[in-house]
Amino acid sequence: MTITFLGTGTSQGVPIIGCDCEVCTSTDKHDKRLRTSVLIETDGKVIVVDTGPDFRYQMLRAGVKQLDAVVFTHEHKDHTAGLDDIRAFNYIQQAPMDIYAVPRVQDSLKREFSYIFAEYKYPGIPQLNMHTIGLESFNIGPVQLTPIEVMHYRLPVLGFRIADFTYITDAKTIAPAEIEKIKGTKVLVINALQRQPHISHFTLDEAIAFAKQIGAQTTYFTHISHRLGKHAEVSAELPEGVQLAYDGLKIEL
Repeated sequence: MTITFLGTGTSQGVPIIGCDCEVCTSTDKHDKRLRTSVLIETDGKVIVVDTGPDFRYQMLRAGVKQLDAVVFTHEHKDHTAGLDDIRAFNYIQQAPMDIYAVPRVQDSLKREFSYIFAEYKYPGIPQLNMHTIGLESFNIGPVQLTPIEVMHYRLPVLGFRIADFTYITDAKTIAPAEIEKIKGTKVLVINALQRQPHISHFTLDEAIAFAKQIGAQTTYFTHISHRLGKHAEVSAELPEGVQLAYDGLKIEL
């Protein structure tokens, strides 16, 4: 399995228009974060989790030639706004794109991209095959995904486990039953927004505590705000086995 971090930032990420803080003006490539998304290549399938506003550029930057499915964590625009750009893969692959989402997220997509779902299909619009998921494991071809429900303040958000890899973003609280689904994973990805308390995201300290609770071989932090600090400085503070992810990072499992 190959995992590529397409983006590790947030809508309060890097760069911020008009912000002259040390992170937004940093020349370190590790501080240049697009909106959070990850590409998973395994068992002949290529899957992307979320299509944020930077989706088109992320695909170009990563040189992605094949995309078999999109899986959505939740409906916020920093995770869905790039959906229209799957039309390029429709053209290249001459097939609709398989989309996996819970009913609530599907409803949001139908409102935000009403022209895609209209009865009259305007020529060239994105072509989708919508698949409904819940909290039960499901398959994309030979690839099994296990949803993990976390709470983004009061909004349920899905993370996903594939074999020994678990990816979670926009979490603030996670129920014990869902934590049991994560245990035993070798690589954990979890959000760490900033140092200051936040109503709907793990802080750095909360993310570190959660990483220790799960005890994965390696934990990567994503969904990083510019308020967290510079990559090099924060990395120096992290415990063994815990790292900040960065755009373009590839890991093999």
